Amino acid sequence: MSNVPEDLRYTKTHEWIRLNEMDAEIGITDFAQKQLTDIVYVDLPAEGKKIKKGDVLLTVESVKSAEDVFSPVSGEIVAVNKEIEARPEMINQEPYKTWMVRVKIRETPKETLTAEEYGKFIGQ
Repeated sequence: MSNVPEDLRYTKTHEWIRLNEMDAEIGITDFAQKQLTDIVYVDLPAEGKKIKKGDVLLTVESVKSAEDVFSPVSGEIVAVNKEIEARPEMINQEPYKTWMVRVKIRETPKETLTAEEYGKFIGQ
């Protein structure tokens, strides 16, 4: 069973988003990291890159496969979590504390799921 914190929003492509006043932290869900198994590499984007909702944000590689992470928001990447370049296993260990990018957003995402909706989506 996957952990689904109530204070986050979710996508059907298994990203989570933590909304702050002017930006949003984005990572992958517990469900996603369990599907990937042991994460060995994260290809982070450049800070300052402009992105649109639905764009490929970055790629996560595990011993099993490589998967794209999609942006649930439009905006500009203002920070990347450099710590996960050296220690990608942090994503497996604490997927909801380990953000991947911080995006300055223009508007609150409308098509995200609540914790309850995401839990139902993944069959919990």
